[in-house]
Amino acid sequence: MAASPKEPSAPKQKPADERELIRELAMLLDETNLTEIEIERAGLRLRVARNISIAAAAPVSYQPAHVAATPASAPVAATSADISKHPGAVPSPMVGTAYLASEPGAKPFIDVGSKVKVGDTLIIIEAMKTMNQIPSTRAGTVTQILVEDGQPVEFGEPLVIIE
Repeated sequence: MAASPKEPSAPKQKPADERELIRELAMLLDETNLTEIEIERAGLRLRVARNISIAAAAPVSYQPAHVAATPASAPVAATSADISKHPGAVPSPMVGTAYLASEPGAKPFIDVGSKVKVGDTLIIIEAMKTMNQIPSTRAGTVTQILVEDGQPVEFGEPLVIIE
């Protein structure tokens, strides 16, 4: 009697286990303020992502008004909120430190008046010791650079205005 050979296979996860893993990844997104997570485990590849919208920037822009002790800072927060609603505003996709050039003393990626194309690097944001290039989402002319080199930035904070 001949035995049929069994093929080695990766253990399959049950649908309930997959749902639990997705829930855990979604909670991790919320806890870390990441926009997406992708993992591969035992042949199963999962990617969990959330949409980024400019509307999410309103609470972030509102936060400095609580920190400021002087009334002179309040108009700055209001101006920041108005700028975040600008159709050409490029919001920060993460929390980190913004850099205008690839290294100290190097030529900045952009200047006011620079012409940019979709995908051109505007700024680098360092987050968790990783340098993340922030690409232009539209073509046009840089009319404002709203951050300084080495400045900490929040999620959703406007970085650049492109018209």
